Amino acid sequence: MRKPTQPVCKDRDVSGVLVLAGTPIGQVGDAPPRLAAELAGADVVAAEDTRRLRRLVTDLGIELTGRVVSYFEGNEAARTPSLVEALVAGERVVLVTDAGMPSVSDPGYRLVAAAVEAGVRVTAVPGPSAVLTALAVSGLPVDRFCFEGFLPRKAGERSRRLADLAGEQRTMVFFEAPHRTEAALAAMRDAFGPDRAAVVCRELTKTHEEVRRDGLAALVDWAAEGIRGEVTIVVTGATPGTAVASDPDSLRAAVAALEESGMRRKEAIAAVAVQAGLPKRDVYQVVHIDG
Repeated sequence: MRKPTQPVCKDRDVSGVLVLAGTPIGQVGDAPPRLAAELAGADVVAAEDTRRLRRLVTDLGIELTGRVVSYFEGNEAARTPSLVEALVAGERVVLVTDAGMPSVSDPGYRLVAAAVEAGVRVTAVPGPSAVLTALAVSGLPVDRFCFEGFLPRKAGERSRRLADLAGEQRTMVFFEAPHRTEAALAAMRDAFGPDRAAVVCRELTKTHEEVRRDGLAALVDWAAEGIRGEVTIVVTGATPGTAVASDPDSLRAAVAALEESGMRRKEAIAAVAVQAGLPKRDVYQVVHIDG
């Protein structure tokens, strides 16, 4: 799909509207006031999980008058054209995902891009966000941050992604599945250092909400006991030149640790160079020649 620029149907009066509706990440009482009205008045409600939608509608005390269609990762490519047709025909389509804002690590981007290209107005019902909630409660710097979504599932790809982020100075936010949280934290420990401050937010706004703050090494030990529920991880950014000491022994140890985690030596050297604030050639010299 090419990146949309200007609407391609300027000559048509497209009266349909696509509404991205944020849904609660925990307590239904956190639902934005407009959510009930948008759902009740929609011509079409596209939902990531129609069963969850039905429960939400019941909790909100409303009835749906429009038709309901499923819209999830497995069918969004195939279903997007028919939804765009409905929008071009003048219908109001409300998109909801299981929790939070559609298109943010959830289905929605394809539909938004296609709607923009078709000249359809796109708006949103702002709602709860696990990203912003985790940032707010983390206690870590929030003046500058980046959202990295889910890390790759394969260990090697995950290590390489984190190596690229080793020198990132903004606070980083990640989503993770509970059964992969320990492995993700271990990979972060290897890439960022054992003492890098981090926060694991579990089941945000729900009954069993837990916010765990510690260094990455300590969080790995904690996660080894088992994690349940939705997980958001917040990691403080790197301080230039202080993540890894610049003495030869520390450099060699840091490179070796990344290699043991599955990273190739060339990538490990590049990551350690960023963490230590040194040119790659200096770290290469220490590992390959002086070592």
